[in-house]
Amino acid sequence: MSGLIEIAMNTTMLANNPVIVVAGIFLGFVLLEIACSSFRQTKAQRRDALIEVFGSAVLLGLTFPLVLFLTDALMDRFAPELKGSIAGLHWLAGLGLFLLLDDMTQYWWHRLAHKVPFLYALHRAHHSAPYMSIRIVYRNNSFYYLLMPGIWLSGLLIYLGLAPVYYVYLIVKMLVIFGAHSSVAWDCKLYRIRALRPLMWLLERTISTPATHSAHHGLSADDGVTNYKGNFGNLLFFWDVLFGTAKITRRRPQSYGIENLRPVSWQEEVFWPLVRTRKVRPQQAKQELAQ
Repeated sequence: MSGLIEIAMNTTMLANNPVIVVAGIFLGFVLLEIACSSFRQTKAQRRDALIEVFGSAVLLGLTFPLVLFLTDALMDRFAPELKGSIAGLHWLAGLGLFLLLDDMTQYWWHRLAHKVPFLYALHRAHHSAPYMSIRIVYRNNSFYYLLMPGIWLSGLLIYLGLAPVYYVYLIVKMLVIFGAHSSVAWDCKLYRIRALRPLMWLLERTISTPATHSAHHGLSADDGVTNYKGNFGNLLFFWDVLFGTAKITRRRPQSYGIENLRPVSWQEEVFWPLVRTRKVRPQQAKQELAQ
C-alpha cells in the first residue's frame, strides 16, 4: 500500500487530474464488455444511450472538476492556513477518513435518494435502465452528484493534504463500483470454486459485487432476489450489513428497471428540474417510490 502511495505522489498527472483516473478505468471496463460481447444491450433504446452519454459527460467533464475546484477555492478564501495541515497523517488513518466521509456518506445519500421524492427524481435515471452494464454507472441526473456530500468532503480532505491517499482510494473504489455494475459477472465463477467459499463469504459482505448490487437494480421483489430498497453500498457493502439493508442471494434478478415506470423524456431524466415535461414530476417520483 505504501508503495502505491509513493507512485501516486510522484505521478503529477494523476495528482492534478483525478478525472483521468476515473475515465481510464471506465474505458477499461467498456473494452472488457465489448470483448465479452455484452456492452451493447438488446433492451437499450436511443434515449438510454443519450441519458448515459450526457450523464457521464456532465459528471466527468463538469461536476467532478467543478466541485474539486470550488472546494479548493473556498478553502483558499476562508481557511488557507489549513492547506496540507494533515499531510503527515498515516495512510491508514487517511483511508479511514475517506471511507467515512466519502463512502459512508454516499451510502446514506443513496439511501436517502430512495426515500425522498425530490432526491429520487435526481436518481431515477440510474434505475430506469432495463439492464446492468458499465454504461449505467454514471447514468444519473446532472444534479445528483453536484449535491452529493461525499465529493465535496473528498475535495476538503484533498485540500487538507490527503491527495496521495485519495488517488489510491479512488482507483480501488472505481474498480469495485464499475465491477459491481458491469454486465460481466466476475463473482459468478468464483462462487463455484469450493476453496474460495470462505473468502467469497467475507468479500460479499465487505465490498459491492455484481450479485449484491444487481439485486438493487432488480425490477420486482417478487423474484426473491431484488432488494430495491436496500443494497445501497458503493465501495463497501459493509455499510448495508452494518445498517441492516443487506440482502445476499448470490443470484441476479431476471429483469431490471422500475416497476410501473412512467416514461419521461431523456432531457428530463438528465436535467430535471431545469427541464420539466410534466408538472406532476415530484408526485410521480413519490408514486414510484411506493412500489
